[in-house]
Amino acid sequence: MSLVWELGLVEYDKAYQLQRKLHRQRLMEEIPDVLLLLEHPPTITIGKSGCIENVLVSREALSKQGISLFFIDRGGDATYHGPGQIVGYPIVDLKQRGKDIRRFVHDIEEVIIRTMADFSIKASRDETHPGVWVDGDELAAIGLAVRRWVSMHGFAINVNADLEHFFLINPCGFSNRKATSMIKLLGHKVSMKEVTGSLISHFSEVFGVLSAS
Repeated sequence: MSLVWELGLVEYDKAYQLQRKLHRQRLMEEIPDVLLLLEHPPTITIGKSGCIENVLVSREALSKQGISLFFIDRGGDATYHGPGQIVGYPIVDLKQRGKDIRRFVHDIEEVIIRTMADFSIKASRDETHPGVWVDGDELAAIGLAVRRWVSMHGFAINVNADLEHFFLINPCGFSNRKATSMIKLLGHKVSMKEVTGSLISHFSEVFGVLSAS
């Protein structure tokens, strides 16, 4: 049994501290696997393999726009989070899933691809880089950390996100690729509730039964 927590809008640092707490509890087998679903205020994060040069404006410029900046312990490079984006943090024990990180990433991609198909968006993988893509543009980013075979961090799907903010970074370190969103691809705003419901359904299909908490 896994749990899904829908948390609404949460400051990045608060969500990170919650992840750390749940990670410890999962290591101790005090809780089952958990999927956190939420949104963040405008935030840029840089993973442990990233570099500040992939943020294309100064910290002062980010501050003036109300955008936070965090250097964090996930894989990957620069990523933007903001309202209109569904962020998912699966706290999952991979010892019970064959200790296969590649498969875990593949399954997360599968959940997102199936979810997009529910909205008539044909999304796909890029075998050279984690994430979900449409015609070479990144629709969903994936960046994980796995410690003692329990995962942290996760994925971010651009639903109604403001794509202008992605011009502040090289998304995932790419200077020659752009971010896209469901609203851009479909030409109209999308119900976050509907996308979340579809996502939970497909996560349950791929990873096992989920229950709300």
